[in-house]
Formats: sequence, C-alpha cells, structure tokens
Amino acid sequence: MVAALVAGSLFTKQLLWTPISAINMTDIVSKQFKMSGAAFVGTDKNGEPFTLRAKTGYQEYDNPDIVLMETVSGTVNRKSDGKKITDNITARNGKYNRTNKTVVLTGDVRVDSSNGDKIRTDELVIRL
Repeated sequence: MVAALVAGSLFTKQLLWTPISAINMTDIVSKQFKMSGAAFVGTDKNGEPFTLRAKTGYQEYDNPDIVLMETVSGTVNRKSDGKKITDNITARNGKYNRTNKTVVLTGDVRVDSSNGDKIRTDELVIRL
C-alpha cells in the first residue's frame, strides 16, 4: 500500500492514483510489490500533462526508486511551433527511474502523434 503511494508520488507533484481498495494484497510477493492496473498522471517539467498506465507495475522493496511496468500505454502532451501535440504511446515494458526522472520504454514501442507523426522503435527514453 505504501509502495503504491510512494511510486505515484515520485512521478509528479500533481498525482491522481487508484484507491487503496483496488490493490490486490495477494499481489505482494517476496521483496516486491506488484500493482495491477497502475496509473500515473501528472505534469512534466514544462507543465504539460501526461498519463502512463501499465497492466502491471512492480516495485522492489530494496530499490524503491525504480518502478518496472508491463504492457504500457499513455499520452504525453507537448508544444511544437506554438501548437499543442498529443503523443499516444504504447510499449511492452517500461522502467521509471525516480532518480533520473526518466521512463525507458522497450519492446515494440509505438508513438502516434496528433500531427500525423509516427515512431516505431525498440526503445524510447522520456525525460520528465
């Protein structure tokens, strides 16, 4: 329970999170905390909103600065030439590093932007 609150609060100062009742306590395993349906919502360093969701998220008790994610999807908003662009992102896996303030997405990473841009890659690093 504490790990879910800690993991979420590390992402951003503005956070919406899943109620504690949605956490299946049987998902707590030896030396690891598993979150089903993990969601992180907030703003990046430029004040632009982002949303990241994972089918499952893992946080190791002895390394709380890292959150490992499986089946990741999300949206990131940004501005380019004064226009707002929304990037819809999916990936098989992700790794959030609180210390570096980065998310590394791996495995069939897809970015489809509202301006028509598309990216297909094996790895994408997002700096928050």
